[in-house]
Amino acid sequence: MMMQDGPRLDYAALDALPASVERPGWRTPPPVGIVHFGPGAFHRAHQAAYVDTLLAEDPSWGIAAVSLRSAGTVTELAAQQGLYTLAIRDAEPHHRVIGAHSRFLGPDDSPQTHALLADPAVRLVTTTVTEKGYCLAADGTLDVAHPDIAHDLTGTETPRSVIGWIVAGLAARHAAGTAPFVVMPCDNLADNGAKLHAALIAFAGALDPYLAEWIAGEVRVPGTMVDSITPAADDALYADVLETLGVVDRAAVQREGFAQWVIEDLGDPVCAALGRAGATLTDNVAGYEQAKLRILNGSHSTLAYAGLLRGATSVAEAMQDAALAGFVEAMIRDEIVPTLPQVAGFDHDAYRAAVLARFRNPAIVHRLEQIAADGSQKLPYRLGDTLAAYRAKGEMPAHVVAALGCWVAFLMQRARAGVVIVDPAGAALAAAAAEGDAGAVLRRLVAGGLGFAPSLAEDTAALTAIAGAGEAAFAGNWETLLG
Repeated sequence: MMMQDGPRLDYAALDALPASVERPGWRTPPPVGIVHFGPGAFHRAHQAAYVDTLLAEDPSWGIAAVSLRSAGTVTELAAQQGLYTLAIRDAEPHHRVIGAHSRFLGPDDSPQTHALLADPAVRLVTTTVTEKGYCLAADGTLDVAHPDIAHDLTGTETPRSVIGWIVAGLAARHAAGTAPFVVMPCDNLADNGAKLHAALIAFAGALDPYLAEWIAGEVRVPGTMVDSITPAADDALYADVLETLGVVDRAAVQREGFAQWVIEDLGDPVCAALGRAGATLTDNVAGYEQAKLRILNGSHSTLAYAGLLRGATSVAEAMQDAALAGFVEAMIRDEIVPTLPQVAGFDHDAYRAAVLARFRNPAIVHRLEQIAADGSQKLPYRLGDTLAAYRAKGEMPAHVVAALGCWVAFLMQRARAGVVIVDPAGAALAAAAAEGDAGAVLRRLVAGGLGFAPSLAEDTAALTAIAGAGEAAFAGNWETLLG
């Protein structure tokens, strides 16, 4: 990142900002009501924006940002009194200064973090630590052999895991007779609330059975789903913010205009407050998760593999390909949406239209290479579940089959060009795709459980259809494949 010189963004600079820049109405950091672990770009662009809206009506919800691994982000936030710019990248760009953060704690600030978690004023603890940050085993339960969990179970005052920190805070409250805070995971891990709650109980149970019982009965951990495309900050963003605001902002973030925060409604005041700030409260987070996985993520993967094979590099560029865009729209409308259960308050057709509009947004450069990574892990949920739903009733979803065939062709192209396949199973995928036609490659993928369930080996019709699609995509026979 190119370092910029000049006055930094802070509260003293707010009144002099251009009228076009939205800014908080307060002029000092708000008191802390939330502790957040993992104050990276997505948190600052997403949850913090909702909290900033909430603060306009209730100033008691300020955020203490806690970074467990690196002090870089919290140091930059502290230098700007917690203020930073959120740049909305849509057809009509917009800049908003977020003033939701009040405290900034790094790896060396354990005493202050313990004190905040024990403070009755803190009513909510949120997390964006990525899926691996929860230290879960493959079956979704706490991995007690994980080095960070093993370390934290020694009773240390300086936990390494977010699980250890949250349980430490809850233990302090239990000992003091203080009501627990609500714990809210904000990473897109399926059934994230139940899994985190179970992990907290398991961790506490290894230390104090009474604490575990209290966490099981008294601590609320609502499930959530979050969504907004948030490109990484770059020199172009920092230059744009400097030109627009006239001050240096080294904590600026950017995202698309669309943002969604779906929260399991447990009937408590914390959820209600976030609902007033624009979050969606529901008793069916899973329904929203499924719609996002199949509509947004499924079509994203389709655009990635077919788009790369057809020479595109970004989602917006792939959507300029009329044949591919029409194919994806038909796949969503005709094959994906009919498999989804009805969810109260959720309009699948409106969501489909919003997703396609987001994909066409030229202000967001979402690289297809990034989306194409880790296909063996993603595709069973993004496209495989839709295929399974149709095969269970004896039907063949032609568009989904073609999309899966594009992944097979993508693997064949990469393996035979000697290009690294970015995937935890990359070496095995390359070996499977190194030679033979698409049918032979597909059989090896299925036998290895790579992106396809091994049970697919018994579905000759599906294997034949996917192999045919893969062969057409590899040969560049797009008229046959896309229609």
